[in-house]
Amino acid sequence: MNMVQKVEHWGDLHHTKWLEVVRILLGLVIFSKGVTFISQTQVQQDWIIQNSTFGVSGLMAMVLIHTVALVHLVGGLLIMIGLITRFAVVIQIPILLGAILFVNSTRGLSFINSELWLSIVVLLLLVVCWVTGSGPYSLDHWIKNGYQNYKTQPRD
Repeated sequence: MNMVQKVEHWGDLHHTKWLEVVRILLGLVIFSKGVTFISQTQVQQDWIIQNSTFGVSGLMAMVLIHTVALVHLVGGLLIMIGLITRFAVVIQIPILLGAILFVNSTRGLSFINSELWLSIVVLLLLVVCWVTGSGPYSLDHWIKNGYQNYKTQPRD
């Protein structure tokens, strides 16, 4: 058993019910950030083009914005309902690292920068959700355990 499997196994055994609320709220926050990205594409595109050191064109900026928005929308929804949670969390982590290192660092590393602190908290919660998994109140759990129990129960 490698290290990742050991961490996942430990998280599965030590999952508390209050983490379910955290997971659902985390998914909601990520989903809402995806909605924000989609609703403000022009503002995001202007900011990327203006602050890019890599010479990003308008088309590349739009592809980047729509990719991040799609990953946030789908990933946030998957995290909320608890379906393939660990995968949904893992695809969010590079986006959050990019937000912390490239986007929020240009706005200043101060206590006033609330987007920076939100990104850091979300990143830490993503790591917690990666370790603990989806938990007992999730579609993953229902598919793994509940559906099997449902199939074996006698019908009236």
